[in-house]
Amino acid sequence: MSKVFTSPSGLSRRQLLKVGLFGTVVLASAGGIAIVAGRTDTAAAGFRQLRQSDLPMLRRIIPVILSGALPTGQPAAAVEEVLQALDNNLDRLSPSLNGQIMQLFDLLTLGVTRGPATGIWGQWEDASDEAVRNFLRRWEGSSLALLQQGQNALTNLILLACYSSPAAWPQCGYPGPPGI
Repeated sequence: MSKVFTSPSGLSRRQLLKVGLFGTVVLASAGGIAIVAGRTDTAAAGFRQLRQSDLPMLRRIIPVILSGALPTGQPAAAVEEVLQALDNNLDRLSPSLNGQIMQLFDLLTLGVTRGPATGIWGQWEDASDEAVRNFLRRWEGSSLALLQQGQNALTNLILLACYSSPAAWPQCGYPGPPGI
């Protein structure tokens, strides 16, 4: 009698292979559509990694993820600081990991894939906070590991970009690193 081994997440080897294959197809499709649509890999002015097409999506998602953590006085300036920190962090990633993040951004920004993937059918600038929250919740609670990983990557990148700045430390009660 042979035993069937499953991973700690409860996925069998067959299910894991199916999820991996599905994820590869989705990301390859988004990448292929980006190439056909003439998507450029050149960075936007003032950035090293972030492209012009990524900025509206990120400017809409950042305030929702950082709700209550951004200064109330000048939230637009705070979002721009987070974008600069995010760009700086992306510039330090390995080319392979950076490519995967850019594929995720392509999936979220291309009109053909944005609607089905996120439920946001119009432009990112027109999306309500509730629509963005719904998209993030849907990906977080998805039965597809790829969508959960995408939400996790997007959220963690933005949180890291925000809270790595010493300007954010007093607001969250962190006194800073101990003196040596």
